[in-house]
Amino acid sequence: MHLVPLDWIVIAIYGAVTVVLGLWFTRKAGSSVEGFFIAGRSLPWWLAGTSIAATWFATDAPLVAASLVRQQGIFGNWLWWYEAAGIMMLVFFYSRLWRRARIITDAEFIELRYSGRPAALLRGFSAVYQGVLKNCVVMGWVMLAMVKFSKVLLGWDAAFTLTICIALAMLYTVASGLWGVVVTDMLQFVTGLLGTMVLAGIVLYQLGGPAEMASQISNISDSRATLDIFPDPANLSPLEAISFFLLIFVLWSRSGQGDGYIAQRLFATRNEKQSLLGALWFSFAGIVLMTWPWIIVGLGSLLIFPVALATGDLAADPELAYPMMIAELMPAGLRGMLVASFLAAFMSTMDTHLCWGASYLVNDVYRRFMKPNANERHYVIASRAAVVVLVMLAAFTAWQMESIQRGWIYVIEITSGIAMVWLLRWFWWRVNAWAEISAILGSFIIANGFLWADFMEWTGLLGGSALASVNTFYSSDYDIIRAVTILVLCTVIWVVVALTTKPDPEAKLLSFYDRVRPGGWWGPIAKLRPHTPADQPAWQRWMAWGLGIVFIWSSLLGIGYLVTARTAGGLILLSIALISAAFTIKVALHAAGPDEGSPESASETASM
Repeated sequence: MHLVPLDWIVIAIYGAVTVVLGLWFTRKAGSSVEGFFIAGRSLPWWLAGTSIAATWFATDAPLVAASLVRQQGIFGNWLWWYEAAGIMMLVFFYSRLWRRARIITDAEFIELRYSGRPAALLRGFSAVYQGVLKNCVVMGWVMLAMVKFSKVLLGWDAAFTLTICIALAMLYTVASGLWGVVVTDMLQFVTGLLGTMVLAGIVLYQLGGPAEMASQISNISDSRATLDIFPDPANLSPLEAISFFLLIFVLWSRSGQGDGYIAQRLFATRNEKQSLLGALWFSFAGIVLMTWPWIIVGLGSLLIFPVALATGDLAADPELAYPMMIAELMPAGLRGMLVASFLAAFMSTMDTHLCWGASYLVNDVYRRFMKPNANERHYVIASRAAVVVLVMLAAFTAWQMESIQRGWIYVIEITSGIAMVWLLRWFWWRVNAWAEISAILGSFIIANGFLWADFMEWTGLLGGSALASVNTFYSSDYDIIRAVTILVLCTVIWVVVALTTKPDPEAKLLSFYDRVRPGGWWGPIAKLRPHTPADQPAWQRWMAWGLGIVFIWSSLLGIGYLVTARTAGGLILLSIALISAAFTIKVALHAAGPDEGSPESASETASM
């Protein structure tokens, strides 16, 4: 189905406004690497938090959310809702520490925390691993989502769509750096959220409201507890039940310190308080505000395109349901706004990941190891070249991918093994570079075990029942169990490595402790700094973490109960959400406090 001229006019107006906003900041970004990648550390909390949330609202998210509803019911979206617990760790434990570190990338953190050649090796490896490998997988599935979206709504083939995606992604990211990214992210967040809410409203109107929609879905003969927000144990196999338990209670740890692009926004804030509030706003906007419009569309698709009657592309690929709902329900003009909102979602994610990935390549590889003494203008030019290289690699990755959901799970797996070392490297003095190296390698090797199995089968080193066991473990049935296995095995590996190798020199540990004031298990180092300002007590941070989870999940579930016609439960949960929100914000503001001990504090306070 193709767009009419009115739709194209709406899209053109949106595109022009976005480009003008992005290019407006070209001069501001071109002054230095710090200006290009972290906006001169001048972002207010609401802009930093909105930019992170806009990155979460990628083109892939609505497609996968609706697909999960069609395949598993509402509860399938716990595949990403579980991260709320980890994000609350970011809010109350890590956001201030990231800001205190005063760095440009999280890879740079490595040589702030560790010393010697192992630290240099780890920094370079981590920059390539995070900035190229993982980053291109993420950008690949975002581009794949645009390919699927364009196939349904625009009739474009994959090659043409990827060409357009490359041009859009490079245009203002190359020119304006992080300032252009975050300002356009603000527009893109509003556009994307408004567009998805309009479509969800049309779905509810067409189906007679939440109660009628829920009633019709309940009457579908092949519906298996589709409306359950929490899975009914009676409808789960033992394997599914174990996977869900592990997802909710274990795997959230992998998102605790935040991805590198989240850390980049926190580096860019004005001070610690702005960093904490930005992380808190992102958690609400990303987990709660943007979720339910996608799910409503997925629920509506079960009635408009029943699973049992699905044919053609939709039967083979349920991720096409969302764009098919746009084509089916949206009138001219509004359809153009929805396409514009998807372009917004695409660009807000791509510009962030391109800027973030380029910061690794320039700050942690090129400037650190290849050309350390060039001027700032040279590094800005190199940064723009790095953006071009990354977008080409991402397009190639998208060309090789078939499923967005599988890409999500792959990233969960390759990052699971490093979850605990990333959390504890702040709080335990005994963690060293070798521990982190062993965790990264272990995670990558185990996550890609099916590749090693293929190699060993080809060479005759593995066969028969052993090969069958490996293939079973790497099947999709064991995704979450495999991720937790990787986390446990790699944690054992890196703890053993940390305890059997030398700790970092005392001078390096003291330097880090003085700068970041992390708290935790710093025994011998903390004794040498008895007058270092104390951080908020750990019990208060854990209390704030618990309140934050209650706030986010009760908000999420309360809205879900309302849109599925369980009004009483929804109102009770939203009341709990409001009360917990008040306490969470109060604790957050108290926890942030002034920027004591930071050499930047006086100038930052004056600028607020």
